[in-house]
Amino acid sequence: MRARRLRRPRVREVMLLLMLCGVHAHGAGGTEPPEVPVPDDDDAAALALPSVEATAAPAAPGASVLVEGAFTESAPRSGGSADAERLSLDINDDSRLAPQWRAVVGDRLDLDWAGAWNTSQQVNTLKQAYLSWQPRSNIVWDLGRINARQGVAFGYNPTDFFRADALRTVDSLDPNSLRDERLGTVMVRGEALWDGGAVTALVAPRLAAKPSNAAFSPDLGATNSEGRWLVSLTQRLTPNFSPQWLVFGTDAGMPQLGLDMTALLGSSTVAYWEASAGRSPSLLTQARESLVSLESLVSLGPPASESLYSRVATGFTYSAANKLSVTLEYEYDGAALGRGGWNALRNGSLPFYGAYRNEVNAQQELPTQQSAFVYLSWQDLIVRHLDATAFVRVDLIDHSRLPWTELRYHWSHVDAALRWQDYSGGPTTEFGAAPTRQTWQLVGDYYL
Repeated sequence: MRARRLRRPRVREVMLLLMLCGVHAHGAGGTEPPEVPVPDDDDAAALALPSVEATAAPAAPGASVLVEGAFTESAPRSGGSADAERLSLDINDDSRLAPQWRAVVGDRLDLDWAGAWNTSQQVNTLKQAYLSWQPRSNIVWDLGRINARQGVAFGYNPTDFFRADALRTVDSLDPNSLRDERLGTVMVRGEALWDGGAVTALVAPRLAAKPSNAAFSPDLGATNSEGRWLVSLTQRLTPNFSPQWLVFGTDAGMPQLGLDMTALLGSSTVAYWEASAGRSPSLLTQARESLVSLESLVSLGPPASESLYSRVATGFTYSAANKLSVTLEYEYDGAALGRGGWNALRNGSLPFYGAYRNEVNAQQELPTQQSAFVYLSWQDLIVRHLDATAFVRVDLIDHSRLPWTELRYHWSHVDAALRWQDYSGGPTTEFGAAPTRQTWQLVGDYYL
């Protein structure tokens, strides 16, 4: 007997139901989340580039558990509509085992349904699992899987050298989520601090050759397919200026140099600069290696050798007194395709076009050399506990666009969010080639 397919509620129906339930819960006297303290030193707060993530509900000391459900309704370019559901369990724990020892664990399990309730896809992401030893107040050693994030930019991070191949699944396009909900890298990391500065060194060994698609695999082939190392130095040069210099290398490639800087422009504006440079293959050359057949590449000629490429993300963030923050960012990737190369690829081999896009997405690089990014965050929009987050990505080569918006309301242990995103542009542009034209998503978060 054929299994009966259950009718799933559409996003708009579930949204109305949750809004009604939420209003009832709030009116019934639910406790309110605590106020976030505001630093007295406005300059120091601005230079710290505060996170634009939504404020989470308070959790037990050292540990947090998030249960998240999502209903998605999409409009494919082929017509009609498509629904999907997701249930996620996100666990993070930072526990002190002894006066000098800590254990840090972060794991996320996603269960996805698309088409029918009796078929599901499971993806587990082991974000972090490491031991930390602090033998002295200014010395720290870490060993295990660590999500080593680098960079001061918002939409694109040229110095975030460990982001490549680290995403097992994408639940939100918000750059903060992409940085946090990814695989960490198995490494040894040491850090020494002094008054006004710090030095960090880490080594990540080669542990596996290829990534794994198994649901509960630690996927060491994605994060530790080659040996890598990084050294960074931060030093305060003036009271409000502390640049960071980085050197990153692999077993097979030339070292990459990086620089992160922030500076105050007035009392409420922070400018930032993030850049890296070094010799490497272009993204086009790297995409060639992912194709099984080379017959479609004959017209493209021989692969180019390594060249010196630079990558830059620069912009500024303005924070208003009404809790509105606006970020404008320009992004450049010298290893990506310029206007001529991008147009030739779009009008050429379709398999190679797809391979190039897959390579770019895996490395979280830009497919074309220039793009713009605008990010807005507004806490307590109209009413308390209602936050708005929005961004738009614009490819400055083919002029395609991706706007994304989230409205999120906070209760004591529950969040409800509504997200919308739209892919616009020609059929072979960066965003116009997406199979989905528009997506609505309703998200419910419960913090244990």
